[in-house]
Amino acid sequence: MRQKRLHLLPIIIAVSIAGGMFMGSKLNYSDKPRGLFATNSKKDKLDRLIDYIDNEYVDSVNTDSIVDVTVNDILSKLDPHSVYIPKEQAEAVAENMKGDFVGIGINFYMYKDSLTVMKTVHGGPSEKAGIQRGDRILIADNDTIFGKKISSEDIIALLKGAKNSILDLKVFRKGSDKLLDIKVNREDIPLKSVDAAYMIDSTLGYIKINRFAESTFSEFKTALFKLKQKGLEDIVLDLRNNPGGYIGIAEKIADEFLKKNKLILFTKNKSGAIEKTFATNQGDLEDSHVYVLINENSASASEIVAGALQDNDRGTIIGRRSFGKGLVQREMALGDGSSVRLTVARYYTPTGRSIQRSYADGNEAYFDDYYKRYSNGELQSADSIKVDDSLVFKTPKGKIVYGGGGIIPDVFVPLNEDIHEAWLNAQLKQGMMSFYIFRYLDDHPKIYEGMTEDDFLKNAVVSNDQVKDFLNYLHQLYPRLNLEKMKHLDFKKYIKAEIANQLFGGNAYQEILNQNDAMLAKVLVAREIKG
Repeated sequence: MRQKRLHLLPIIIAVSIAGGMFMGSKLNYSDKPRGLFATNSKKDKLDRLIDYIDNEYVDSVNTDSIVDVTVNDILSKLDPHSVYIPKEQAEAVAENMKGDFVGIGINFYMYKDSLTVMKTVHGGPSEKAGIQRGDRILIADNDTIFGKKISSEDIIALLKGAKNSILDLKVFRKGSDKLLDIKVNREDIPLKSVDAAYMIDSTLGYIKINRFAESTFSEFKTALFKLKQKGLEDIVLDLRNNPGGYIGIAEKIADEFLKKNKLILFTKNKSGAIEKTFATNQGDLEDSHVYVLINENSASASEIVAGALQDNDRGTIIGRRSFGKGLVQREMALGDGSSVRLTVARYYTPTGRSIQRSYADGNEAYFDDYYKRYSNGELQSADSIKVDDSLVFKTPKGKIVYGGGGIIPDVFVPLNEDIHEAWLNAQLKQGMMSFYIFRYLDDHPKIYEGMTEDDFLKNAVVSNDQVKDFLNYLHQLYPRLNLEKMKHLDFKKYIKAEIANQLFGGNAYQEILNQNDAMLAKVLVAREIKG
């Protein structure tokens, strides 16, 4: 159980911190604080205390850190999803939700004290300038970046810069007898939220969304257009492990599947004001059957999409009960570069249900309730899902749905991951396989030369010797690991998927990982039944 908790902890953090939902524009409450907030004794008390510590306390104290702790403590008394974003994290959080940043477009490792390119962003400035996988960038704008310990954060700061500014690089490439001088023009680099989009068969498409950022709807439409050209009629929308994001983007995605004037959701704020959102006639998938994949880590905006479709009797929801987050946050600046995401409303699905789990017993109990899904059996059996019979709702066609704790799927798929697979997946998320494959491809640069993505998917085979080599690598990292108990795991699939990722990108990676996927198998069964 402890290992499973370690596996899920980063996802929980993502849900509660990075996955907050937004309405409207960001508010900056620092411009005229006295005009917006009348002076009162509670704020004066805190202001005076900080002043006393700054000016009178016997030792020097970093009162910024005290303020941060105080803010976090206050928010922890409200709800699990009102969170504080310190100014040192603000830029990364903003980039993640905006969906891009300005840079040169490479993925890299610091390997043997050299910045080594793992891959370039397709169509990005480095690819256009001629940078290749395996290149060592030794000097950037006269700054030497090899032969010394430099953090990845410092490297990223060096590679970023003003849009359209030039970065002068000196690059070592294997097989070349001199350094290459390459100029790269910094451009907007996308942080993709659509991980993959491909055709499962001649008429069934697949799109996986990892979060709902500003760029997500545009990415979705681009992917959809390409799949329609390939014959898409029905679609699998994979929202597993998607912690949410912008509420407006979720509404746009849901609108793609719903006919005009169908209710998508409504929100209710502190004063009881209700705001409803209805579908338009602009959807490209209104007549397509949709299969939505969700699991226990699908939250927030993911639940808006799944709930809107389920409550309107559109498509089929497949998987396991979703996280259960029905609160809406708005980001508000605090004047020093930090901000707070404060819960300002609750949202309700079209039938009127709130899917927010109770947090009446505090945040710790709230997240413990989530972990209990592993011990109470609900991830293995739909019959173990506890529902509140007082929160029963009916869809227009009479289907029973429940409020009070996530979206319960129409078709349940148990979690078959054992403790060893859970551990391995946790390590994969931390980049263990990524670095192994990076090193393997760096040592064997010609092994897949000339092979197309389609050739690789159909014909590339991972050998038993390669699996043994990976297991030796694993043993070096974790000498006490019992590899005998992991023999049943499909290491060949994981190795091939990561090779595909580094050579061809996310589509090939996801297509390999999805082989023998239990939820996709249920999709194919449901599709046959539908006829």
